[in-house]
Amino acid sequence: MNSLCIYCGSAPGNDPAFQAEAVTAGTLIARAGLTLVYGGGKVGLMGAVADAALAAGGKVIGVMPADLVNQEIGHTGLTELRVVNSMHERKWAMAELADGFLCLPGGPGTFEEIFEQWTWALLGFHAKPCGFVNVSGYYDPLRATVQQMADKGFLAQQYVDMLVYADTTAEALEAFRAYVPPPPKWGVAPVEQRY
Repeated sequence: MNSLCIYCGSAPGNDPAFQAEAVTAGTLIARAGLTLVYGGGKVGLMGAVADAALAAGGKVIGVMPADLVNQEIGHTGLTELRVVNSMHERKWAMAELADGFLCLPGGPGTFEEIFEQWTWALLGFHAKPCGFVNVSGYYDPLRATVQQMADKGFLAQQYVDMLVYADTTAEALEAFRAYVPPPPKWGVAPVEQRY
């Protein structure tokens, strides 16, 4: 793994543990020699993870639609800020740049982005790990909902189990290094990096 995409909130949240883990995540990613790929913002947990990675000497690539850059929320101190035309282009570019996808706490955009990557992974469009840093139990309800998908017959258990849940970024990175993807859902798509 050479790069890691972090999805997280453009707000800091109301638990100081969220911000603290964002700083830890950015620092650990940089110290591991990984390139941080993220949404390009300077605000909230997004800004905290990027600033921490940069402060630790890491390479940080942000990807942001021009409309958001023009609203002055783009981070101007990154190694590289890729400006794209739409949210769809943003997600595509981040997916191509990253070797794994990890969520810190966040809102609907965070959920939407990781669910897309998880879907692509279970279909076999890529073989990259997807996971969550479950700070202060933030992802406990989501984990229960995902398990219910299998319990109610909408998803095979192996695709529930492919998601990584960790209490810390350090634990998540260890799990990502050991990740082995399950066979793709339909058994027809080769497990490779294609979108």
